[in-house]
Amino acid sequence: MRLVIARCSVDYVGRLTAHLPMAPRLILVKADGSVSIHADDRAFKPLNWMNPPCKLREEDGTWTVTHGKTGEKLILTIDEVLHDSSHELGVDPGLQKDGVEAHLQELLAEHITTLGDGWTLVRREYMTAIGPVDILCRDHTGGTVAVEIKRRGEIDGVEQLTRYLELLNRDPLLAPVKGVFAAQEIKPQARVLATDRGIDCVTLDYDALRGIEPENPTLF
Repeated sequence: MRLVIARCSVDYVGRLTAHLPMAPRLILVKADGSVSIHADDRAFKPLNWMNPPCKLREEDGTWTVTHGKTGEKLILTIDEVLHDSSHELGVDPGLQKDGVEAHLQELLAEHITTLGDGWTLVRREYMTAIGPVDILCRDHTGGTVAVEIKRRGEIDGVEQLTRYLELLNRDPLLAPVKGVFAAQEIKPQARVLATDRGIDCVTLDYDALRGIEPENPTLF
């Protein structure tokens, strides 16, 4: 990962246009090729970013990040570089799910037809080069579906599923692969992003998956 702190302005040119005026910012260039620009607030959310596959070209105080599929561009005008360092982080072990999230995965795998009649399970924890997909299954047409499961569905979960889909769709034995983002609660912003990327959203009822009827609750 490369960390750059610089005074810069940022212009996004594509389906939408956006401009960030000159100011000190943190620029992250990750090993997967993604580039994101951060301020010293807004928690984890970047001010602007470009997902892979993309290419970074640096010349004469200008960085141009071009998306390999859409041609959209992120153009950074660098006024002053305050820090520039690179670090090898290695392979990340991935997020360890809490009890509810892990159990949701187990229950949904057992009751995969919750997602649709005729759906079948391929396997849980389908391993990829960047981590395991929660559930890989097939819909009623035989098409491949990757399912990402969260207790609370937020934007970072959609981003995670997007990365899995980009990788899985490179495999001719699986492609085309569509995505399902499943959670007990899905934030509106996450739902909008998922819809924009062609990912279906499913709200899971934990008690219903466990076989508990609301009018006749039982101890688990």
